[in-house]
Amino acid sequence: MTPPPGEKPAGPRETPTERPEPADLVITGCTVLVHDDRERIGFEEDAAVVVRDGRVDSVTTAAAVAGLPAAEHLDARGQVALPGLINCHTHAPMVALRGLAEDLPTREWFNDVVWPVESNLTARDVELGARLACAEMIRAGVTCFADHYFAMDTVAAVVAECGLRALLGQAYFSSQGPGGRERSLEFALRHRDTAAGRITTALAPHAPYTVTDADLAATAGHARDHGLPVHLHAAENRDQTDTSLARHGATPIEVLERTGILDTDVLIAHGTGITERDLPLLARAGGRTAVATAPRGYLKFAWPDTTPVRALRDIGVPVGLATDGAASNNSLDVWESMALTSLIQKSAEGDPRWLSSRQALHHATLQSARAVGLGDTVGRIAPGHRADLVLVDLTGPHTQPVHDLAATLVHSARSADVRTTIVDGRVLMRDRELLTLDVAAVARELGERLPALTDRGHGRRIQEYGT
Repeated sequence: MTPPPGEKPAGPRETPTERPEPADLVITGCTVLVHDDRERIGFEEDAAVVVRDGRVDSVTTAAAVAGLPAAEHLDARGQVALPGLINCHTHAPMVALRGLAEDLPTREWFNDVVWPVESNLTARDVELGARLACAEMIRAGVTCFADHYFAMDTVAAVVAECGLRALLGQAYFSSQGPGGRERSLEFALRHRDTAAGRITTALAPHAPYTVTDADLAATAGHARDHGLPVHLHAAENRDQTDTSLARHGATPIEVLERTGILDTDVLIAHGTGITERDLPLLARAGGRTAVATAPRGYLKFAWPDTTPVRALRDIGVPVGLATDGAASNNSLDVWESMALTSLIQKSAEGDPRWLSSRQALHHATLQSARAVGLGDTVGRIAPGHRADLVLVDLTGPHTQPVHDLAATLVHSARSADVRTTIVDGRVLMRDRELLTLDVAAVARELGERLPALTDRGHGRRIQEYGT
């Protein structure tokens, strides 16, 4: 895992502070992905990571920590330590609908299957789906996710129990009346900074096509009053943008601007329908604006466009990686999203130099952390940052030999190569063994509940997709 000829490590090594007390965790013998002061990535070989009080205390040499006492030592020879991946937009409980609505256009997917089935959801269904999703994400090297769904009190409880980090929002439609909007606010205030700070919250209007301008404006007001971000779908595809122009004379992004949403910190899901006329609005937005891209779903729905990552980069808008829900994406594999983002951007731009493997890793780490409002605390392995990291085994035949470590990680490694997942210094998976969730019990109970959950004979749906 030697860097290419002429490449220098990204930054100086830190030496552990002399302290009499032992460390909580010492990881030794690995190669560590690091960022320099210009945010370029590099790799420190034969390195060690020292963790104290849930934070990275130092990134140093393996030799420097020889004999350092610690509550736990991890020998990570042959592995790479990466910042934990962040799923910047998903609907975790929708793993219960994985494979239920296949090979359908967007309108039929919503109206004929997903929204009728979601009218059956109980809090227990949501809890079981969240448990299964969190297990899947931990095994795939995800340490943080941004979720936007219903019955989110149960999701918050699962996150608190299993040890992940999450940005959570209670979704609402205007068809629910003012109560839906207010419940979204109440959830955000109730759960903000819970689970020892691992849970942050957002207001979660579903989308401009299901939420009125009045409700969006009220949500923007709540966001400003309470210092909360907003997480919503907008300009998901070009059809939505064209329909919005025909009906309202404005693109979905222009609707967000005129209702004040762009004056808040906002995370926009998908954005494949963002147009050139939207870019100046996003560039001068009053709040922190970010976009989450989930390319696998766009391919499945045969959408003609993808998230304009390069144009957004040029105006300073971070683009985080995401999966969307497993009902549309079939998995919560952010590793796959990283590889697909790189490949699809090359095709969309007609330029094999964009998006490079190093750029893809930057989106998967720092840019994803910024997208969910955590850029100062996660997204890099550096002193003072929370100890959210994963260890990736590169000794398999599909990852050897290594000529370009970044390319190996993005295009050869798989989520199944993640051996260990750590959040806040706590090991959630060790050598592929989940330590905080019982998958077999969850799958068994969820299977028993599926007939009632998937019944569509009642003729109800929670909403109408008409864009």
